[in-house]
Amino acid sequence: MDFWCAAAPRRDAPYCAPGAPRVASASPCRAASGLLVESKRARFGLGAEKRLASKADFERLLREGARRNRSGYIFFTSTRAGGPPRLGILISRKHAAKATVRNRIKRCIREAFRLQQADLGPMDVLVRPPFGARPGVAMLGRLRALFAELGR
Repeated sequence: MDFWCAAAPRRDAPYCAPGAPRVASASPCRAASGLLVESKRARFGLGAEKRLASKADFERLLREGARRNRSGYIFFTSTRAGGPPRLGILISRKHAAKATVRNRIKRCIREAFRLQQADLGPMDVLVRPPFGARPGVAMLGRLRALFAELGR
């Protein structure tokens, strides 16, 4: 029996080969051909376990965390007993009027954290960028240096 791939669809053929093993997050065609194996978790990923998500965590860091002001960036930090470092970002319309600029600033902060997370250890970090910050390569380099300084 034939099966079709998304690259060359056929209406009369089933989408996957019968009896093909189901693999999480795999294309049906690659799973059917047996070319896929389960992937390992990304070493420098930024999954849900590495993000501050709850309002209580943000408020706890703002109230009880150690406040450090470096190059206009305000870092609220707190150490934990164990686990990966977690990141929270505090940015408003006062920082940048356009949502696209705010999103680029957040991307720079997340990328710098992602690259420096191995140096931080088990801590929670809440970052507030300076008003009028411009996203770009310079911001990313500066943030990487600041995160490395926090890890010491």
